[in-house]
Amino acid sequence: MFRRKIAAALVEWKESGMCKKKAAVIKGLRQIGKTVTVKQFAHDNYENVVYIDFKKTVSARAAFDGDIEIDRITLRLTAILPDAKFIPGHTVIIFDEIQECARARFSIKSFVEDGRYDIIATGSLLGIRGYNRKDRDIPVGFEHTLHMFPMDFEEFLWAKGVQTQITDYVRNCFIEKKIVDEPIHSVMMDHFLEYVCVGGMPSIVNTFIEKNDLNAVRVEQRDLLEQYRDDFGKYLDENENEVTDVEMLGRINQVFDSIPSQLSKENKKFQYSIMSKNARNKTHSAAIQWLVDYGLINKSYNLSSLQLPLNGNRDESAFKIYVADTGLFISMLGRETHSKILLGDLQIYKGAVFENVISDILAKNGVKLYYYHRDSGLEVDFISVHSGKVCLIEVKSHTGNTKSAKTVLNDKGRYDVDICYKLGNYNVGLMNGIFTIPVYMAPLVAMELSDE
Repeated sequence: MFRRKIAAALVEWKESGMCKKKAAVIKGLRQIGKTVTVKQFAHDNYENVVYIDFKKTVSARAAFDGDIEIDRITLRLTAILPDAKFIPGHTVIIFDEIQECARARFSIKSFVEDGRYDIIATGSLLGIRGYNRKDRDIPVGFEHTLHMFPMDFEEFLWAKGVQTQITDYVRNCFIEKKIVDEPIHSVMMDHFLEYVCVGGMPSIVNTFIEKNDLNAVRVEQRDLLEQYRDDFGKYLDENENEVTDVEMLGRINQVFDSIPSQLSKENKKFQYSIMSKNARNKTHSAAIQWLVDYGLINKSYNLSSLQLPLNGNRDESAFKIYVADTGLFISMLGRETHSKILLGDLQIYKGAVFENVISDILAKNGVKLYYYHRDSGLEVDFISVHSGKVCLIEVKSHTGNTKSAKTVLNDKGRYDVDICYKLGNYNVGLMNGIFTIPVYMAPLVAMELSDE
């Protein structure tokens, strides 16, 4: 089992006493390790664990029919789950895939108020508004929401067994703005390029570590994408039977299939016309939002100005979309993409691959995604906030031009910006407000940024 950061958040939830006030509800894409992580945490921290998967054990849904009375529910569950034991004060109940049973989610308030059992719930489709047509009574104030993502770069390094002395040294170089020793720099670049190709899906990371075979990785990535496509457009009707909205399914597929073409343009702004001549915001905006809520894509908005608050200046009509796991994005491209990346080609696919991985890293750290584009040609890849001021983030090769960033930094009359992070295949340096750093330090940048 891989070490995951969300386990520390669950420990905090329990040790702080919040477990007696709110259920821990973990949201996230399918196949990112929610169930494995929660089960391990539960067995490490509780004497007794009751596990219910509402997708696999459909009969368990019936235990929540009728009045929400805790003794009645637990009695029914012992009949349905022969190994289940409910020991007051020593039991955690795991509601896995809770979006499949609206009454179980509604029961969270009663379980918390009763206080005898702690509750952890997980859901792969909890973010999809209207997925369960019966789910109208969410227990407001009784859920502590935790968002889980595919493995980030640090978790990938843990999985590969990279020593903490190395990561601590790199972090110190970032903080002190000093050059990374060349052998370590080279090894860290190799690790990062592997992460770009493999991504953070635990089963795929495991395949890579065990087989060291990117062809096997690619096969698993494409299989996983097909599993995700099986979810597109699905919802539960009033009887909690699975139904597919065929029209929505078609539009979601159109949006998702267009991503490589969208990001291959010089101007990566999302264009509906790439999907079909009749596609419009009116017809496809819901499909885009479905993919965002599902957790498969991230959306970055253009800013009308570089003024705080950034969210108040975002242009809803101008945006880019990125795949939330760059390994999956790589699998959507040509077979030769892996080899080019491993050779250090940061500008492959017109820079889209590395823009995608930076968007992924920022999003996993809770940083909202924005960029800045003007018709004059001025464009900065990402905009964020550092120490209460706007900062720029550029993704470039070692020869990459930062003309736009320099324009913004030098025009103090128009822009109140002091720093630009320039990420690429080079070592640490600082000159004229541009902090050049190796791309493997992107997670360290993200941890310094604010979502306002």
